[in-house]
Amino acid sequence: MRLSKAFQPTLKEVPSEAQIASHRLMLRAGLIRQTSSGIYAWLPAGLRVLRNIENIVREEQDAIGAQELLMPTLQSAELWKRSGRYDAYGPEMLRIQDRHGRDLLYGPTNEEMITDIFGAAIKSYKDLPKALYHIQWKFRDEVRPRFGVMRGREFLMKDAYSFDVSYEDAVASYRRMMLSYLRIFQRLGVRAVPMVADTGPIGGDLSHEFLVLAPTGESGVFFDSALEEQDWLSRPVDCDDHASLEEFFQTVTGHYAATDEKHDEAAWAEVPETRRREGRGIEVGHIFYFGTKYTASMGVEVVGPDGAKLAPHMGSYGVGVSRLMGAIIEASHDEGGIIWPDSVAPYRAAILNLRPGDEACDRLCAEIYERDSSNLMYDDRDERAGVKFNDADLMGHPWQVVVGPRGAKNGLVELKRRATGERVEVTVEDALKRIGIV
Repeated sequence: MRLSKAFQPTLKEVPSEAQIASHRLMLRAGLIRQTSSGIYAWLPAGLRVLRNIENIVREEQDAIGAQELLMPTLQSAELWKRSGRYDAYGPEMLRIQDRHGRDLLYGPTNEEMITDIFGAAIKSYKDLPKALYHIQWKFRDEVRPRFGVMRGREFLMKDAYSFDVSYEDAVASYRRMMLSYLRIFQRLGVRAVPMVADTGPIGGDLSHEFLVLAPTGESGVFFDSALEEQDWLSRPVDCDDHASLEEFFQTVTGHYAATDEKHDEAAWAEVPETRRREGRGIEVGHIFYFGTKYTASMGVEVVGPDGAKLAPHMGSYGVGVSRLMGAIIEASHDEGGIIWPDSVAPYRAAILNLRPGDEACDRLCAEIYERDSSNLMYDDRDERAGVKFNDADLMGHPWQVVVGPRGAKNGLVELKRRATGERVEVTVEDALKRIGIV
């Protein structure tokens, strides 16, 4: 994309309503624009990042055998009345009626709908286990939406649901999903620590939140500093073997880590004082096991191995796709702007033409840009070099390919790594190889 033609309206001034770094930078870099309280339009560059995060989530869910479907944003209130949650959920649920007076709601989550879909199709234990997921927009009418996409009213979420014959199988599904989540966060370039958490309105008796440690986080966290040294994915895990999954789970949960809602002072006292850490965290994922809470209340049964009917055990697993974008920025930025991990950046690199109109500069920039125009942002604007440098830092491109008249005559460019600030003069081919374009 040529920046002169791109719709990426950057802002020079910090918006007064933006209280945290991610909100400020997403507005300033032209990634989002607010349309009403807690609701945002995603502009082209922001949407590219959102899609990159979504694709990583999708690939890792597919890798553990979860199957994607797509459920509607509007749900019948009758489903929620069957489960008993319609009146219990609270004012965060947006309730509406259609022209025929039928009660509907804009889905904040999908336990009821997926249970109904599953129950209409699966009748035997032989068809289990099943794990189904979708990536869909949700709505929760927050009393006080704030912090941009970190606590908005409309948000993009991946929610998955597992169905198993027994408690043991359901726990294996839970652990398999934990493995998938850690792989997702590793690929996204963020350190998300699983912590014992409250189940909230979804229910259940086994629950972990995944939190990115950041001073702007809404949750208080208590954890053993030994967690910071753990590499949970250093050894392969057999997703189909319960023993392998249990060993992995015990390794991940072997050190104290809890949100303030589940903090246990007695267990905390057993952590060596020099390793006790307290801080704030941003929730980016939440997994639950809740047994037969929904299948039993909604009358969903399958025929078991002994011929008797049983209610399948369920789990629910959410990842805040749009929230993750804000969390990545909170964890990866500096005074200049965003520092995107390579895996989610809107473009792999920015080409900075420092002398538009110079024959050598224009020719070399065009040669680089044409190698992969869909993954490169070419700043071809007639602007001062300082403006281009500042905008490239603000937008957070992982690499900057700086083309000036002196180097261009010799086929050389200056390559800057955004994360480290390292600069090196290289040939075009060497620059493209380092960026990952062949």
